[in-house]
Formats: sequence, structure tokens, C-alpha cells
Amino acid sequence: MSHPSAPIVDDVASPSSLHPVPQSFSRVKNVLEGVADVPHVSVSAIRAPSKLAPFATAIGAEVHADASFQRVSGEEIDELATGRVVVLHDPAAPDEWQGDFRIVSYIRAELEHDMGNEAMLGAVAWSWLTDALDAHDCEVLAAGGTTTRVLSESFGTLSARPSTIDLELRASWTPVLAEPEDITDHFDAWVDLLTTIAGLPPLPAGVTALPGRRR
Repeated sequence: MSHPSAPIVDDVASPSSLHPVPQSFSRVKNVLEGVADVPHVSVSAIRAPSKLAPFATAIGAEVHADASFQRVSGEEIDELATGRVVVLHDPAAPDEWQGDFRIVSYIRAELEHDMGNEAMLGAVAWSWLTDALDAHDCEVLAAGGTTTRVLSESFGTLSARPSTIDLELRASWTPVLAEPEDITDHFDAWVDLLTTIAGLPPLPAGVTALPGRRR
């Protein structure tokens, strides 16, 4: 299954009278509509894609640095990481999903240059996801994803801008939900992952931060 790599701005999936909203999806959507900001993390509903599944809902989030973080780091940083998580529902339960729900995640954060060359960066970033899910007792199926390092360099009239290296983590998994409301555990794990990639303590249990990130 492909993962969206651009901001989710497609038309919102809009069920018709021929495709009434399943109760299980309505309960999941109600849970996500009730999520609130947590320290350093602001969340908001965003438009969900209409072509990935018959039903979809999405949340966007940003991790912000406060004044104390900036004093410690010595840098004027506001946004540490951004991300979005989409919950898809297909009552037909596609074979590749191994279930009727699917979670799709995208997270991006800037790294220090020495971290951008860390050979094990991809594997460690993936372990942050699995550790966060384990810490919240989330059972998952068919998990997959990719990590990408993005180098941005400026030239000509923009040559004064410093080069940057960003980490992008795209992932998807099928949540095993005893009740639709159990989606909360998966969302909380995703927020932990987002803050871990941003380099903010506290980290999920069992997770060790790599040196060189913006802490």
C-alpha cells in the first residue's frame, strides 16, 4: 500500500446513502475528533484522502519548542516536527490490510548534520515506532514503512541559507481493535513517536535517544 507523501488536501471521503457510515468507523472517528493538545504538541483535524478507502479520517500535529528548550539548545527553533495520521476503513477488509482498518502515518523532522549520516538511522527510527506501539500495548498486523533522509541545499541568491537534513518516516499498520475506542492507544503511541523523533523528553519506555538530534 502506498503512503501519502504530500499534505492531505484531497476531497474528504463523503459516504452516500448507498454507502452508510459503519458504526465501527463512526466510533473511531468520534474518538479522534475528541483528541486534545498535549504539552509541546498541537493537534487538529485535517482533510482525509478520498481515494485510499471508502471511509477515512485524519489528524495533523505539530511539535513546538518552548522558551526553555530554546535556551538549552541555543537555537531559535519553533517547530520541531510535523506529522499526520490517517485512519482508513474498508468493510471489505482488503487482503493486504489483514483487517478492515488501516493506519497511515507520515512524520518529518529536521536533524543535526552528523545525525543525517548515521548508518543505523533508518532502523532506529523504525524501532521508535515499534517501541511506541509496544509501550501502549497496541496489537498490529502487516506493519510496513520507509525512512528517508532529505538533504536541502540553497544556491545563488539563497546561498546564505544553511543546508538542512530532514528525516521522513512513512509507515502503515493494521490495528487490532477489540473495541473501536481502542484506537486511542494507537493515537497515543503515534504522538509518542512524533515527540521522540522531534527529540523531546520523556521518551517512551525502552527507547534510547540517539545523540545529535535537536535536543
